[in-house]
Parts: sequence; structure tokens; C-alpha cells
Amino acid sequence: MIVRIMGEGQVRLADSHLTELNKLDDVLLAEMELGDGPGFRSTLQSLLAKVRELGDPLPDDSLEPSELILPSPDATLEEVREMLSDDGLIPG
Repeated sequence: MIVRIMGEGQVRLADSHLTELNKLDDVLLAEMELGDGPGFRSTLQSLLAKVRELGDPLPDDSLEPSELILPSPDATLEEVREMLSDDGLIPG
């Protein structure tokens, strides 16, 4: 699967990592519902770090269709709320 981190680029990520990423996504959704800005910021950074760790970066000149689009590291809670559907950032 191809994942785009807005403002950074794309990584190729094995589908087998979705369960691990969904756990962080669930925490992120809960923090958003509670309006927990500091918790949201921390969990977003953890989610993006995990995607970077587990994924293989694609070359900058490569433009593959992205199956997942994640917010930039500096995205605000409000910006991410606008991106989300009821399913969260990582589809289950």
C-alpha cells in the first residue's frame, strides 16, 4: 500500500502493518473527540514516525496513487478533523 504524508512524500507500507497503525489511529480519534490537543499532537507524531519506520520511502520524483493520506506533522487538531471520516485516518 502507498501512504502519503502531506508535505513529505510517499512510502510503501505492507498491509500487515495496518493493525499496529490502527491502534494509534484509535487513540488519535479518542483524543480528537476529547479535544486533547497535547495528546493529539503526541499521537500524531507517533503515528507518522511509525509509518516512516515501517515504510520504504518512494523516490521524490515518483507519483503513485496513494491509498492513505496522512496529515502533515504540523497539522492542527481542527485540520485533521476536517480530513477525517468516521473511519479515522487508517481504514480498518
